[in-house]
Amino acid sequence: MRTADPSGHRAGRPAEPASGVIDIAIIGAGAAGLMAGIQAGRTLRAAGARGGRGDAPSVVLFDGARTLGAKILVAGGGRCNVTHHAVDESAFAGSTPPAIRRVLGRFTVEQTVAFFADLGVRLKREETGKLFPTTDRARTVLDALLRAARDAGAQIVHPRRVERITPVSPTDPPAVPGARFRITFSDAPDVLARRVILATGGRSLPKSGSDGHGYAIATALGHTIAGPPLPALVPLVVRDGHWIRTLSGIACPVRASAVDGRGRVAASFTDAALLTHFGLSGPAILDVSRFVLHLRREDADARLVIAWLPDADPAEVDAHLRALGRSTVRTWLRARLPERLADALLTDAGATPGTTGASLTRELRRALVDRLTHDVIPVTGDRGWAHAEVTAGGVPLREIELATMHSRIVPGLHLCGEICDVDGRIGGFNFQWAWASGCTAGRGAAEAMEADDGRHRP
Repeated sequence: MRTADPSGHRAGRPAEPASGVIDIAIIGAGAAGLMAGIQAGRTLRAAGARGGRGDAPSVVLFDGARTLGAKILVAGGGRCNVTHHAVDESAFAGSTPPAIRRVLGRFTVEQTVAFFADLGVRLKREETGKLFPTTDRARTVLDALLRAARDAGAQIVHPRRVERITPVSPTDPPAVPGARFRITFSDAPDVLARRVILATGGRSLPKSGSDGHGYAIATALGHTIAGPPLPALVPLVVRDGHWIRTLSGIACPVRASAVDGRGRVAASFTDAALLTHFGLSGPAILDVSRFVLHLRREDADARLVIAWLPDADPAEVDAHLRALGRSTVRTWLRARLPERLADALLTDAGATPGTTGASLTRELRRALVDRLTHDVIPVTGDRGWAHAEVTAGGVPLREIELATMHSRIVPGLHLCGEICDVDGRIGGFNFQWAWASGCTAGRGAAEAMEADDGRHRP
């Protein structure tokens, strides 16, 4: 065996439990998988202590990545935005809000803060509502989770890529009592498990190990995938030659909306946008991206609409322009927007630097109002999975028992984290989903296993 991380976890073959069967195998050791492992280990240990169980139950996490917790380490610019101070179902898309609310309620923000405090990680709230570790280091969060997993009795084996999971029957040779699943790896002998928690992640940031293979595992077991999955929280590419691409580096508050071909707003976010050499990024753009891409998949006329003056409605802007008199529109705009952006919008509408309020024609005034409050941006695509923070799409929550994250289709299988059809806004919401669903899956799997043991005890 070789040391794989500073917390003492090892890579290589997992220690064989006395029964020859792993009690709970967790596929994926990211945020959700680590939380599941911690809670499963703690629950089994507590039950073992109460029941006087002699043999230590086994919880083993398998992860195909060479570097554990890569998404945790890069989150929040390397600081790890652990959660948000106010999280509810309105911050998420994918599965139905009531289903998302039920899972979030099983491990709240307050419980998350207390959980990390117990691990020695204090969190601080910033003006945006985001909660970061007081150290401002993502490594603090990851190391605490790895220590907690070890202390709970969970073993992490990596890099160990799971190729497939196959349900086994007690009558199939070789018959091993209690084994429900055979786990097949690309580079190691098969192992058997009583229960499996699928925490493989989605397709975002594939270098972190979440390359979408979990979907193949889930569908082979009988689950469906909502989608096909799309990148979410991803920068958007604007048509080559558009003026936005000439203003790289400019940031300003906007209202970004995803609008369908009939003019209906699917989602709208007011926050900062960043103009880049390829198009648009920044919080408002990342938040709206999944909605724009989802609409574009089925509606060729769907579009991204930007209000460059997010707090002003068209009538208000029109009134300001009418009242300018001999003052130039350029002067008025530059007082409200970065200068280069103001000039580009003025030119795009057909005005000149010297255009005054008094010289505005009705058509030109309408064009300016339109650009400033309802600018249709020619999006041609997105920056792809390598730049997406999360995945939109996954296993629908209707296929999961939400009190335990247990599959309604495959007995003994639990699912959590990004593999589920749940994706949240930027700001710690997706981590909160990982903590809540991972905690629910870990406890649910351990409690179900103990219940199985109880039924078989004399």
